[in-house]
Amino acid sequence: MAHRALSGLLLCGVAAVFLVLLQGAQSVYIQYQGFQVQLESVKKLNDLEGQWVPSPDLKTQRSQSSMCHYPALPLDLQPICASGEADSIFQDLRTIAADDCELCVNVACTGCS
Repeated sequence: MAHRALSGLLLCGVAAVFLVLLQGAQSVYIQYQGFQVQLESVKKLNDLEGQWVPSPDLKTQRSQSSMCHYPALPLDLQPICASGEADSIFQDLRTIAADDCELCVNVACTGCS
């Protein structure tokens, strides 16, 4: 009886690991300006922009590069902040993501169906 329960638990664990790996393998990526980022990460940019609360020192500035100051910026987008063109890259990525990237309409998108 205990052997059967352990076997069932092991099977559930293997299935969970498989699903996590499968989800990662099916991610849609955008390759642009030497950066490869997940489509889901780019979609989060809109959410981050909606959370924008400028500090008193930055009241007159509200650029896309301010995204780099968010602790919640997805890890795969953070290297873009080291680029001198972060503003335009973030804007272009958002435009690409809006172009039905899941359907591979844009050539910058990979891993889609």
